[in-house]
Amino acid sequence: MLRSDLIDRLAEQYPDLSKRDVTSAVDAFFGEIATALVQGDRVEIRGFGTFSTVARDGRTGRNPRTGEHIAVTEKRVPRFKAGKRLRDRLNPESSV
Repeated sequence: MLRSDLIDRLAEQYPDLSKRDVTSAVDAFFGEIATALVQGDRVEIRGFGTFSTVARDGRTGRNPRTGEHIAVTEKRVPRFKAGKRLRDRLNPESSV
């Protein structure tokens, strides 16, 4: 699902809100998650999942075009872990 698909679906579900309001709400939601991650915080949405960041160590990589070895610096990357209710919805037959 694309961001625009999400906005369209929410606008259909909530006809009393204008598409501009729905767009603002979606942008604010994702913006706050991104801001929290940049600050090193963890974002937990109960029943859905947890967004966090993890550090990847630096390593020696290789340029696939030239074969030259290059140094890849360490970096933080976002991580998402699905919550139990979301996992159960994805796998209903295995939730015993």
